Amino acid sequence: MHRTHREVAPFDPEIERALRRQRRNTPHQEEQEIWQPIEEILIELPFEEEIAENEPNRRILRDFALPETQGSQTSIARPMVNANNFEIKPSLIQMVQQSQYGGNATEDPNSHLSTFLEICDTIKFNGVSDDAIKLRLFPFSLKDKAKIWLQSHPPNTFTTWAELAKAFLNKFFPPEKTARLRMDITSFSQQEGETLYEAWEHYRELERRCPHHDLLDWLVV
Repeated sequence: MHRTHREVAPFDPEIERALRRQRRNTPHQEEQEIWQPIEEILIELPFEEEIAENEPNRRILRDFALPETQGSQTSIARPMVNANNFEIKPSLIQMVQQSQYGGNATEDPNSHLSTFLEICDTIKFNGVSDDAIKLRLFPFSLKDKAKIWLQSHPPNTFTTWAELAKAFLNKFFPPEKTARLRMDITSFSQQEGETLYEAWEHYRELERRCPHHDLLDWLVV
């Protein structure tokens, strides 16, 4: 049985060049076919400006990356004031700022409160409570770590002056500091070379730094 052999077609350089061109063009055509429907979708999508015009209450993606100031509130809930003529003068704010408390270990929070209350006692307005004045002025009396502490609380945390003053002392005059000063008071003794008057002044200074020591008289005399 004899097999028949096909004759091999002669090499045609024009056909070979045509095939190469087709291979080069095919990926580009497929890429165009993939991107064409995506481009059509993008064209149909509305721009952010159009969304803002058509739906003014709708937030676009860019809005979520911007800081908001409208909802910013302080940790102090200031009482309402019915007096129309109530105004805290800039000179009063400057007076409070002259004795600012920063929260350092060398500062005395009790002394700061005493100075602040002395200033507040000089201010009286008809129809304005003492709490309304104190709660508005107290932030101006703080700086540095103390200011950061006040701002770290959630909005409207403090509604009365008593709450704010208690939280302030709990933060900057903790129980361990009270215990240490109580020990200094009960173990006080006159230093060598110190006069009786100087020793007494030194002792009174310890009591002043810890007015809430609650020690009985027979323990401290």
